[in-house]
Amino acid sequence: MLKGLGGLGDMAKMMKAAQEMQGKMAQIQEDLARMTVTGESGAGLVRATCTAKGELTALEIDPSIFVPSEKQVVEDLILAAIKNAQARAADLSQREMEKLAEGLGLPAGMKLPF
Repeated sequence: MLKGLGGLGDMAKMMKAAQEMQGKMAQIQEDLARMTVTGESGAGLVRATCTAKGELTALEIDPSIFVPSEKQVVEDLILAAIKNAQARAADLSQREMEKLAEGLGLPAGMKLPF
């Protein structure tokens, strides 16, 4: 009569695994908020630092590029450094998610969070 309840144990295991994964995801999100990457342009004349989540946290500009006639060049270098930092942040974030997926035994290339 209770034969059909055998699947409840599997369901409990799945729920526990889902909770563990949720906890790991939360931890990774916290870790990503603390990790930083730096992008640069103009051979290091402009540097942008952001968290692995892509939040810009610092911008360094070498004073030698502050020539009024070079305004457009400076703006382009700043934009390039920010984009470079954000691309590095996205790459770092993706690598961390891949580590989590691998640790959970999920297929390679599976995107997290779902």
